[in-house]
Amino acid sequence: MGHCVGFIGPDQFSTMALPGYAEIRLALRPRRRLEQLIIDFAPHAIHIATEGPLGWAARAICLRRGFAFTSSYHTAFPEYLAKRLPIPLSLSYAMLRRFHSASSAVMVATASVSTCLTERGFGNLRRWTRGVDTELFRPRSKAFIDAPRPISICVGRVAVEKNIEAFLSLDIPGTKYVVGGGPQLATLQKRYPQVRFVGPRHGEELASYFAAADVFVFPSRTDTFGLVLLEALACGVPVAAYPVAGPLDVIGDADVGVLDEDLAQAVAQALEIDPGRCRDFALNHSWQAAARQFLSNVRPCL
Repeated sequence: MGHCVGFIGPDQFSTMALPGYAEIRLALRPRRRLEQLIIDFAPHAIHIATEGPLGWAARAICLRRGFAFTSSYHTAFPEYLAKRLPIPLSLSYAMLRRFHSASSAVMVATASVSTCLTERGFGNLRRWTRGVDTELFRPRSKAFIDAPRPISICVGRVAVEKNIEAFLSLDIPGTKYVVGGGPQLATLQKRYPQVRFVGPRHGEELASYFAAADVFVFPSRTDTFGLVLLEALACGVPVAAYPVAGPLDVIGDADVGVLDEDLAQAVAQALEIDPGRCRDFALNHSWQAAARQFLSNVRPCL
């Protein structure tokens, strides 16, 4: 669209691992270097993507220098934290509310998230849908996976908040695959030896795993969106999930997935869905559409 975009991430700083998530890196004492990077780039608009150390540092810099900024709410951190520590949701949400209170626009992916945050006192909410790379994620040969079919696949972080054991424990025919890493990986590999855990995969290899499956199973009950749903659909793979926020927002009543409290029943019914409908559905959620919506949200800062 003719705009110059710069990204600042933890890879540009000294970091430490997030406790319990070695793959997630947190920037250490980033403010001085971060401020210089922002000054050198001289942006017309600043967007703060997450509420981590870099996000808090960027917020402080913007407030001190009088820079307007937008922010986004991607992850249900209060719910995730509550699964690990006895921290009240009210306290976690109060911290997040303070973080986003100075933002010109707080971008959220779905109506469900917008409603939840409104009820918790958040303001300046704007919709920012997700997009999928429909060139990378596309129908491919099923021969990439050689195992008894149907192939049921789950892609994502192998962690307690993803409710992955609801998938692993299903009594369904065929072979189960899990793509992804996380703190529960070693434990669940031992507990479910019949499941094929392949670890993290990226790019073409990741897309090939998606496309080789017969059904994509999404057991999470806490995701604010679930981009993997669109990635699976773009590969022509129907979805089985619970009828909760995230799947309800992305799929709704579209005939590209089955949402049911009985996840095994959802898997069985999803296998009957036409893959072509799944692909057509995903083509309406392009990166271009998401970029146009984002640009509209940051215009007040320009």
